[in-house]
Amino acid sequence: MVLCMDATPRLREQACFALYTASRAVIGLYRPLLDRLGLTYPQFLVLMALWESDGRTVTDLGDALQLDSGTVSPLLKRLEAAGFVERRRGSNGDERRVTVHLTESGAALESRGCEITQVVGGASGMSHDELIALRDKLNEFTQAIRTRETATE
Repeated sequence: MVLCMDATPRLREQACFALYTASRAVIGLYRPLLDRLGLTYPQFLVLMALWESDGRTVTDLGDALQLDSGTVSPLLKRLEAAGFVERRRGSNGDERRVTVHLTESGAALESRGCEITQVVGGASGMSHDELIALRDKLNEFTQAIRTRETATE
């Protein structure tokens, strides 16, 4: 965290502002690419999680995406309405357990998803190793913030 050298915090000196603008820039770059597929960025993230491991529970998806079920459920409903996923209730007597599965259409989008992430990665002008280092540093930063939040609760 950048400390204020005087009484007035400077916007451009703030790590949080740099993260905010970077996030907006990346999502803005994704938007037209995802629009062609009829997806939003959060929906794309759900599909990415399912491409990694199909048949995940709603809770597992929420954990993977670091979102609560109140946020994940509407995303899943829209993806299901678009024909990309299917939600299935537990057949072992536990109707509360819902698993999410890719449809044929949802699975077919994986190759397009790979193309999109390559376009976005290439737009940064950074090498693969630099992008990995940035990702790792951001994950460290996020974990440190979350750990601090948990300690102060």
